[in-house]
Amino acid sequence: MADLASMIAQLDTLQDARAMGVLKARMGDEEVTYRADSEMVAAISDLQSRIRLAQGQPAVRTVRLTSSKGL
Repeated sequence: MADLASMIAQLDTLQDARAMGVLKARMGDEEVTYRADSEMVAAISDLQSRIRLAQGQPAVRTVRLTSSKGL
């Protein structure tokens, strides 16, 4: 398993590449090419989850939404 610092660096690299609209990301001497933005989003989400777990934060399991018509 990668250490926390390298996962954070990978996340920063992916987010920067996505913000520029590029589907290639270079991490060290390795280059990854994604076929679509959705693949990059999935990789970013996975890294964010692994970082949360490495930091000892619980995984988000339930999201509850409420709404009102304001009446």
